[in-house]
Amino acid sequence: MSDQHFTEQERDAVYRVIAERRDMRHFVGGEVPPAILANLLEAAHQAPSVGLMQPWRFIRITDRALRGKIQALVEEERLRTAQALGERSDDFMRLKVEGIADCAEVLVVALMDGRETHVFGRRTLPEMDLASMSCAIQNLWLAARAENLGMGWVSLFEPQAMAQLLGMPTGSKPLGVLCLGPVAEFYSKPMLVQESWAKTRPLSELLFNNQWGKHQ
Repeated sequence: MSDQHFTEQERDAVYRVIAERRDMRHFVGGEVPPAILANLLEAAHQAPSVGLMQPWRFIRITDRALRGKIQALVEEERLRTAQALGERSDDFMRLKVEGIADCAEVLVVALMDGRETHVFGRRTLPEMDLASMSCAIQNLWLAARAENLGMGWVSLFEPQAMAQLLGMPTGSKPLGVLCLGPVAEFYSKPMLVQESWAKTRPLSELLFNNQWGKHQ
């Protein structure tokens, strides 16, 4: 057997990490040791990338005042989102949508500027830059779970305001505020399911055979 093969126990661990990954909103402060943070970011950087463009950029937020300004941008959008939701506004406002003040680390993840020069894999599907960045975020998420750290992806903010706050160049685009750190416990199921906001759909409803909408 090739030494590149994984053992049954190693495979089980991978599937367990995937199954138990959660979008966390509740953190208990603490810290992420520098060596572990470096490992997590390296895991993100090893993500597959269309045309090997590596479009992801991570901005680590260590200034507490700046963290507060980021949280304020999220709060502004939270209120706008509640208004847009109409009759579900009150239910939405009861949800905890971010843990920026309580988590150990805050990272803003963004698409780089100059993406238009990357044609390989993007001529007809330019959004593959976003797909590549999403893979990097998922790598970071799974690695964090393996390290028993929680992570939450916050997307409630106005991108241009965030870009201006962080001095980002024209053409770049922030797409997430990542909250990372120790948690008291991981949710047993997705938080939005626990809060009765939404239900997960079974794979059988989303898997088609040969033609759209045709189930086997």
